[in-house]
Amino acid sequence: MSSLNSADQRFRLHIKNNREGEEVFRITEERLNSARHRHGDIADKIEAWLDWDLDHFEQKIRDADALVTWDLPTENLAETAPKLRWIHVIGAGVEHLKPLTWIPEGVSLINSKGVHAAKAEEYAMMALLSLNARLPALMTHQRAHRFESLFTGRIAGKTLLVVGAGHMGEAVAHAAQKLGLRVIGIRRSGEAREGFDEMYGPEALDQLLGLADFVALTTPLTPETEGLINARRLSLFKDGSGLINMSRGQVLDQEALSAALQCGKLSGAILDVTEPEPLPGDSPLWDQANLLITPHVSSDDLEEYTDLVLDVVFDNIRRDLAGDALKNIVDPDLGY
Repeated sequence: MSSLNSADQRFRLHIKNNREGEEVFRITEERLNSARHRHGDIADKIEAWLDWDLDHFEQKIRDADALVTWDLPTENLAETAPKLRWIHVIGAGVEHLKPLTWIPEGVSLINSKGVHAAKAEEYAMMALLSLNARLPALMTHQRAHRFESLFTGRIAGKTLLVVGAGHMGEAVAHAAQKLGLRVIGIRRSGEAREGFDEMYGPEALDQLLGLADFVALTTPLTPETEGLINARRLSLFKDGSGLINMSRGQVLDQEALSAALQCGKLSGAILDVTEPEPLPGDSPLWDQANLLITPHVSSDDLEEYTDLVLDVVFDNIRRDLAGDALKNIVDPDLGY
């Protein structure tokens, strides 16, 4: 991918919002101007325009050097956007754009990994404390008008297994360490990462499940991780352990989870993601005992999310102008 190397060259940035999308993900003129102020060294080199849905997409994308969006028309993109060099996806996951065979030669796909970390750490701390206090079961008792004491011990000294030790997994690990937990991680490479006491490769998953008091899923959705936690693996969990899913709904077999909760194999679970999303009103998960559901809100900061995304975008513009390597490039083969 070539960079802009002319001193007077302007960088053309197209930002496509979705009218039906949540406010937290919208990039407004105010937020764009705030980013210009934070990155004043390159602000005068950037020509940026905001678009809604596809109102002016084909007209504006033709001259764009980069696109910031959640989704886009991918057919014939090389002809529609001949100058395009990279696409920044507002979220961390890009599974909604797969298969990634549509990416034109010379164009990089970039995600927003890393911007979720601070909020995800807070959510993970809440979820771990809730599971340790048996809050899902207590909420089930409340709905049934049952006054039944569930006494528990302190969380310090217990063990957390984090499946998927990327940026979000690292945030979960930091939360756990602040609470005094032993933190074990699984990542594709098996290489050590900050915040983890031990790290293993995926081949160790079955052995480690039985050691953990809590299991947190933070892995990307790929062909290898789809259905990763199924009935067989749930049977390997430590009796009375708790599960947190901050990954994607498809990573977990939800029917098998319900069965594990019903029979007491798991003491509780907290799901921030489901399959499908939004979860239909008639889904049995809504009434599942010992289960708390949050609607995919664990890591998106209402006040700062788009600011953090724009910081990654502007940093990559700075890198592009200087001819340096871009950050957060997605490997099309791995899908993250």
